[in-house]
Amino acid sequence: MTSDPAISLRVIVIGAGRVASQLAPALRHAGHQLAGIWSRTPATAAVLAATVPGTPALLTPDFATLPLADLYLLAVPDAAIPAVLAQARFPAGALVAHTSGTVPLSVFEALPHVVGGVFYPLQTFSAGRILDWRAVPLCIEGATPAAQDLLLALGHTLSGSVQVVGTPQRQAIHIAAVFACNFTNHLLGISHALLAQEQLPLALLAPLLHETVEKALANPPFTVQTGPAARHDAPTLARHQAALTDYPAWLAVYNALTSSIQKQLEAPAANNQGGIEL
Repeated sequence: MTSDPAISLRVIVIGAGRVASQLAPALRHAGHQLAGIWSRTPATAAVLAATVPGTPALLTPDFATLPLADLYLLAVPDAAIPAVLAQARFPAGALVAHTSGTVPLSVFEALPHVVGGVFYPLQTFSAGRILDWRAVPLCIEGATPAAQDLLLALGHTLSGSVQVVGTPQRQAIHIAAVFACNFTNHLLGISHALLAQEQLPLALLAPLLHETVEKALANPPFTVQTGPAARHDAPTLARHQAALTDYPAWLAVYNALTSSIQKQLEAPAANNQGGIEL
C-alpha cells in the first residue's frame, strides 16, 4: 500500500471493532495521522490504539474532549450510529463520515453543524485476516462537493477502486453483498457440517466453489444455474429432503432456495441456456 503525498489527513476513528481494527492501521500505513481512537468501551480503544504506534486512545466516554481533526470516521455498528451521533460533540463544520453500507447520508441531518459523509469499504472484516486494501472497493458520498472530494482523495490513498455511490445505490450494493457474502457463508457452514458428519473436509468442495464463482462472474449468474432444482429432478430433490428431515432449519433453507431457483428459471425474462449439470 502506498500513500499519496498530496494528502495527509488528521483522522479520529470512532469505534474499535472489526472495521476499525482493519481501517485504523491501514490509514496510518497510508500516511495519515491518527489523532485518536474512541470506543464506548475505553479498554477496547486502548487495545486498538496500542496496535498503531503513536495513536492515543480517547478514554473519555462522553465525547467531551474530542481533539480537532480533518475527519471523524464512525466505524461502529449500523444500529449504533444514531446514538453515537446524538452523544458526540463535534466541532462546528467538522467532516463526519460513517462506514456503513446501509445507513443513509441523511442520518447527519440531525447534526446541522457538521458536514456528513460516507466512506464504505465493500468487504467483509474478520479478526486475524489481513486485507489487501488496494483491492477493496470504497463507496464514497459527501454532503458537499468539498467533503466528497476530500473523502475521494482519502480513498485513493488506500484503494485502487474508489467511486462516488449515492445512498440508494449503496443500499442496493449492501443487500447484494449480504446475499453474496453472509448468506453464502451460512450455506457453506451447512455444507461444512454435513460433510463433517461423514468425516469429510470442506476443502473437498474447493474446486466446485472456485468454478461456481468464476462462472458467475463471467456470466449473468441466473443463466448458468445448474443442479437438481434447475432441472426439476424430483427423485434427487426428494432424497435430499429426506436426508435433511433431522435438520428442519436447513430443510427450510433447502426448500426455499429450490423454490426460488425454479421460479426464477420460469420467469419470462430468464435466459436459461447453458451450464453443466451436477
